[in-house]
Amino acid sequence: MSHLKPVLQPMLRNVDPVGAMLVWQLGSAFGRGICILLTVLALAPAAAADDQTRITAAKTFVQQVFDEKYEEAATRFDATMTRSLPVSAVKKIHTDLTRQYGKLQKADKTKTQSPGEYEIVYVTLEFEKGDLAARVVFDAKEQIAGLFFVPAEQYQSPAYVKQNAFREEEVSLGNGALLLPGTLTLPTNPQGKVAAVVLVHGSGPNDRDETIGPNKPFRDLAHGLATRGIAVLRYEKRTRQHQVLMALNAKLTVKEETIDDAVAAVDLLRKRSEIDPQRVFVIGHSLGAMLVPAIAELQPDACGFVCLAGNTQPLQTLIAEQTKYLVAVDGQVTPEEKAHQEKILQQVALVDSDKLTETTARGELPFAVPPAYWIHLNSYNVATSAARMTRPVMVLQGERDYQVTMEDFAGWKKAFKGKQRVLLKSYPTLNHLFITGEGKSRPQEYNAAGNVAEEVIVDIAEWIGSQSPLKK
Repeated sequence: MSHLKPVLQPMLRNVDPVGAMLVWQLGSAFGRGICILLTVLALAPAAAADDQTRITAAKTFVQQVFDEKYEEAATRFDATMTRSLPVSAVKKIHTDLTRQYGKLQKADKTKTQSPGEYEIVYVTLEFEKGDLAARVVFDAKEQIAGLFFVPAEQYQSPAYVKQNAFREEEVSLGNGALLLPGTLTLPTNPQGKVAAVVLVHGSGPNDRDETIGPNKPFRDLAHGLATRGIAVLRYEKRTRQHQVLMALNAKLTVKEETIDDAVAAVDLLRKRSEIDPQRVFVIGHSLGAMLVPAIAELQPDACGFVCLAGNTQPLQTLIAEQTKYLVAVDGQVTPEEKAHQEKILQQVALVDSDKLTETTARGELPFAVPPAYWIHLNSYNVATSAARMTRPVMVLQGERDYQVTMEDFAGWKKAFKGKQRVLLKSYPTLNHLFITGEGKSRPQEYNAAGNVAEEVIVDIAEWIGSQSPLKK
C-alpha cells in the first residue's frame, strides 16, 4: 500500500472498485494491496545455474537501482522486461521507493525459491522507514524475467485460532463461465447444525482471504469464527478470478461484481447438511459492507448482517478524501502528488455532475472504471436502503481507519436511529483491516503482518450466537 505514484498505490485498495476490477490493467498494486507489484510476466524455465550466481546477480541488480545506475540494471532484463520496464521506469522505482521508505540501508539477506520451472531470489531491502523484499525472477538464460516488491513479513495465524477445531473444504460458487472457487470452513465437532456466514470482499480484485500485504483478514475471520463453532464461506472475487471478462464488460456494476455472488453464496450454505438454513449470516467488509443493504433486499433468506468498516458516504467521496489524506500524510506534497490529486478530484467532480453519461470516456473517470459502474452507484443510497432493512444488523468500525472513517460510522447510526436489533460498536485502536495499531494510521501499516483483533472475532461470534433463527 502506499502513496499516489503509479507503482506505489496500494492504500486506496478498498475504494478502488473495479479499477482494481481491471487489476489495474493486471499490474497495479493499487488494486491488490501488495506493496508494489511492478510486473507479472510469462516466465521461461530457468537454467541450471547455481543459487549463489543468481543471488549475486539479484543483489547486484538491486544495488545498481539504488546507486542510480539504471541503465546498467536494465541490461539484466529479458526482452519482455526491457519493453515493459524501460530505464525511465527503473528510475521511477528508485524515486518512489526512496520517497516512501527513505534511504536504503542494507540489502544483504536473501532466500531462493524454485516454484515450477523458474528460479526466484528474494532480497530483503532494509529502508529507514521499513522493510520490503525484492522478488527477482530469472529465466533460462539467467536474465531477469519478472520483478515484484512485496512486504518482507509473512502471514502468521493468530493465537486465537485452534487448527484442530475446524476443517476446510474446497467448493465452487456459481456456474458456467463465472464459476468461482472458494473455501468452506466447518467446525469439526459441531453440536447439531451450525450457524454460518458468507464473507463479502471490499473493492478491488480480492482473493478469498482478502490478502493485503502479509495480512489475510478473511482467513483470520474464517478460522477465528470456525474455532468458535461457526461455519464460514469465502471465495475468490469475480474481478480477480475472471479479470478479462470483467474488464471487457463495459456495463459492469456492483451487482455483477459483488452482490450477485453474495446472494448465491447464502443459497449455497443453506443447502449444506451441516448448516442450519435459518442461521446464515452475511459479513461485508468495506465496499462489501456498503452493499449489505442491497444484498439484504435481494436475499431474504439471510438471518442477519454484519458491516465491517462500511462507507455510508458515496464511493467517489471516499476516493477524494483518501487521495487528500495520502498526499498529506507525510507532511510534504510533491508536484507529482499535487498533479495526481488535482486529476482525481476532477474525475470525482465529473462523477458527481450531471455530465456523467453512459458515453463518458473511461479515462475521464476515477481508475478508468466504466461510466455504468458510477451511474449505478449514484442511484444507490446506502442510508436510505439501510433504513429499510428488517433483519438484525451489527456495524463495527475501527477508529483509526482513514479509508472508511468515523464519519461513515455516524452515517450508519443515523440510518438505523430508532431501529431495533441493531448493534453499533467502534474500536479505538483498530484500522481498516481491524488490526491493532498506534497513532495516526499510515499506508506503511498494511505492510506489517498482523491479524484481525480477537475482540472483533469474539464480538461477532457472540452476536451471531444471540440471534434467533430466521422465521419464515
